[in-house]
Amino acid sequence: MEKPEKLALSISNSRAAWRTRDRVCSLAAVTHRVKLGSLVACTAFRSPALLAKMVDTIDEISGGRLILGLGAGWDGPEQQAFDIKSDHRVDRFEEALQIIVPLLRTGRVDFAGTYYQAQDCELRPRGPRPGGPPILIGAKGPRMLRLAATYADLWNAEGPLQGLEQISSQQAVGDAACTAIGRDPATLGRSASVVVKLPMAHGWSHSSAQGKQPGPTSPEEVAEMLRSYARAGLSHAQLWLMPNTLASLEWFKTVLDLLDQGEA
Repeated sequence: MEKPEKLALSISNSRAAWRTRDRVCSLAAVTHRVKLGSLVACTAFRSPALLAKMVDTIDEISGGRLILGLGAGWDGPEQQAFDIKSDHRVDRFEEALQIIVPLLRTGRVDFAGTYYQAQDCELRPRGPRPGGPPILIGAKGPRMLRLAATYADLWNAEGPLQGLEQISSQQAVGDAACTAIGRDPATLGRSASVVVKLPMAHGWSHSSAQGKQPGPTSPEEVAEMLRSYARAGLSHAQLWLMPNTLASLEWFKTVLDLLDQGEA
């Protein structure tokens, strides 16, 4: 997963980022197996119907490997700098979903709301998957959780997770949101960011990110830690490698190989 879709990382100190959607498109063209997406795309940045068209195009380029992460956005200075509407964020997000989801699922929508319109809109040509890519929604508050339970294939919980003990409480939150709208909780995939502190981290002290429990010190232990998250109900994990370096990625390849082999 790419980072959250941002136009700038900090307006005040001129830190910046390339457009996430363009980078995902580039990755789609030069990779073949890995799933792609952003965590998450802000629906306020562009027309919802245009976003659906862009998403279907990237899914086509990738051969059906895109996961569409969506969120309401949160960066006030960024939205002011780029003249992006930031009032009624959740209301706007809900209307955007009422355009994006049917366009990707069925190819058509006819919607007129307070903030967005898409009248007699149709996606042509369609992407590689008849029902479109899976939709991941990042949500924390009650209204956003309801929208995730209503529209999402995957719910991304607030993170990053610092330990396995956080899974059960988050599972209960997701289950309650599904139950409230009459959805089987088992049909909503669970996603979260997970901190993985590697042995080569600066000042490594053989402790977890919380500093209380022994941390993994070998590829086998890291692989087992990630398996434990899966057994607890996490279907997708976005890994925060510490340190985040090329050497870390090379070290982590052994972990991926072990995970590909299944349970130890």
